[in-house]
Order: sequence, then C-alpha cells, then structure tokens
Amino acid sequence: MSVSLSSLILLPIWISMAQIQQGGPDEKEKTTALKDLLSRIDLDELMKKDEPPLDFPDTLEGFEYAFNEKGQLRHIKTGEPFVFNYREDLHRWNQKRYEALGEIITKYVYELLEKDCNLKKISIPVDATESEPKSFIFMSEDALTNPQKLMVLIHGSGVVRAGQWARRLIINEDLDSGTQIPFIKRAMDEGYGVIVLNPNENYIEVEKPKIPVQSSSDSSDEPAEKRERKDKVSKETKKRRDFYEKYRNPQREKEMMQLYIRENGSPEEHAVYVWDHFIAQSAAEKVFFVAHSYGGLAFVELMIQREADVKSKVTAVALTDSVHNVWHQEAGKTVREWMRENCCNWVSSSEPLDTSVESMLPDCPRVSAGTDRHELTSWKSFPSIFKFFTEASEAKNSSPKQALTRRSHRIKHEEL
Repeated sequence: MSVSLSSLILLPIWISMAQIQQGGPDEKEKTTALKDLLSRIDLDELMKKDEPPLDFPDTLEGFEYAFNEKGQLRHIKTGEPFVFNYREDLHRWNQKRYEALGEIITKYVYELLEKDCNLKKISIPVDATESEPKSFIFMSEDALTNPQKLMVLIHGSGVVRAGQWARRLIINEDLDSGTQIPFIKRAMDEGYGVIVLNPNENYIEVEKPKIPVQSSSDSSDEPAEKRERKDKVSKETKKRRDFYEKYRNPQREKEMMQLYIRENGSPEEHAVYVWDHFIAQSAAEKVFFVAHSYGGLAFVELMIQREADVKSKVTAVALTDSVHNVWHQEAGKTVREWMRENCCNWVSSSEPLDTSVESMLPDCPRVSAGTDRHELTSWKSFPSIFKFFTEASEAKNSSPKQALTRRSHRIKHEEL
C-alpha cells in the first residue's frame, strides 16, 4: 500500500498528540500547541505535492479515446468506456483530468455542429469590436429566411455548451443522448430552420494581471547608493519568496479573472439578446422552442420581458425537466395562461412516457419523460416533442378559434 507524503508529514504529529493526551494536566499546553500547528497545515496544499502534474492532452487521441460508430466514447486500445478513477486516491487530479477531457468534448461537438449538421457559427454581440469579449451561437443556413418553421434549442446550466444536453451522457453513454444533434437533424429533415443557443458562454477568462509592488525605497531624499542597496535586498527577498511558494504549492494554478460578454452575461440575458437580434428578425411564421432544465427558466424570463412578441411568433414550447418557477419569476396571469395553452413540460418520472404528472404550479401541463434521470429527459422525450410540435402546427393552421378550443379541451382532459 502506497503512503502519501502528507501522511508521512502528519504521522509524527498524530503520534505526539496521542502520547501527550495520555499524560496529565501539565501536558495540556503542549497539546494546544500541536493543535495550533495542525490548524496551520493546509491539507489541500499537502495533497497537491503528491499529485502528478496537471498537464493533460488537448486531443481525444492524446487521451487515447475515440467515438465508435455508435457514438460511444471508448478507449482506443482496450475498447473500454471512460474510467474516471484513473489514479486511485487522487480525486482532485482525476477531476481535473475529467474536466480537461470535457473541454475537448465541447470542441468536438462544435465541430460536429458545423461539419455534420452544416450549421454556421455566428459571433455575438453582432456589433462587437475586435478587442471585446465575444460568444457565439449556431444557425442553419435558412434560420432567418425559412418562411415556415424555426426551432430554437436551449440547454441547461453548468459546463454544457451549445449543442449539448449533458456532458456526463456524452462521455458515459453516447452522442445521441447527450447532444442536441438528433433534434437538429430531424428538425432540418422536417423543414425547420434551426438556432442553437449558447447560454453558458457568458465570459472569457484571462490571467489576472500581477499588481506591481511599490518599493519603499522610492524616496527621492535617499542617497542613490542606499536606494540601490534596498532594491537589491528587495529582489533577493522576492526571489526567495518565489522559490518557497514554488516548493510550498507546486501545483498552483494561475489566478484568473472573468471578462463578461456584453448583453450576454447570463443565460437570461443571452436568450433575450438572441431573440432581439435573430429570432424576432426571422421570417418563420411558426417558432418552436426546446428548453432543458435552466433553459426553461431562461425561456420564461424571455416570455416575461418580451411577452407580446413571443405570443405573436411562438407556436409551441417543449420544456424538459424545466426548473422555472412562475411565482419566483413573477410571471403575470397572461403569461401563465399562454403557457398553459402552448407549453408542455416533460419531467423526470418513473411513469411511462407522456403520462400526466400532477403539478403544484399553475403554468403548463407536466407529463413524464419516461425516465427518472434529469439529464436524460430531453433524449427520452424526443419523439413525443416532435409529435407535440406537429399537432401544435396543425392546430395553428386551423382557424384561431378552432385551435384554441381544441387545445383547451386537450389540456382540461389531461388535468382531469
């Protein structure tokens, strides 16, 4: 069994404390001193000294993984699925390795959106200067010109980016369940234009600039020789401090700062921005949304801020295990009524797919996604969502009065 450096350092202290605790009251002072010493030891820092370098490959091939013909991530040599615990007892290192692989997966999905789905990458803000932080979305060629139908996809919160539902599913299951690609391909096959939002790309990270230390020897009334001597001592002190810091914390990561993207600093802002600059400008007569988890909250916020525009342009909204809350978000009565008529939320449930699920909130109908796993709700409800959109589209093609009556009857029937 391997023994870590941190254990070897702490072992003598633990033994000393055990011996002292067996002594009388006169040993209390020594116990207090040792406890104080232990409290000053940063165990996280000691653990880092046992870690291999946080230096990971930047390609799937470097990790020795690839996606097979079924879209499953497999080891190139062994054919085995991804292994998280690559090194035992090094959870932090394993997590960093997983995150590094996740970044590669994100870039890989971006490539699939462009090459496999033929989407275009559009930079935002649309009027961004060359030097300011930028994000992007993906659109089909006909997203703004398709006169009939447009589908908008919004993922949830966390590490996922455009084109993904859940990174965990992509790595541990397959591309179909974890990405939006099946939705995009079917939508395009059925004549929809497509816009893929990127609501978690809210800022860029840059290394925090080092603040120069003001020298205390800048006083002009000091002799030049004395100032030079002080500067030399200061440089030597800094050199020793840097050497000690490198030894104390060999795995120190760079200090980063966040530069937020104008008008896209949150998922809610992003949804409103893309609506104003793209969706609202599109030629589509009917717009459909698929929004997962926090994406549902972002849609409800969009609805609150652009109520009249959304009502005039959006035909139906499919939510998948949405975390929106019409009370906390202070959605008005007219918003709630519109959601009851035009939205459906496929929620995590052990009930069969499309089984009605009771709701405490007065917004939209809730039905089972056919799975009790939150991250799988979009994939499992995939066929039902397209059926829902087809029915909503056909209802809109009828006279408004007929459509309203038919949909109201359906909702009341489901509530019963």
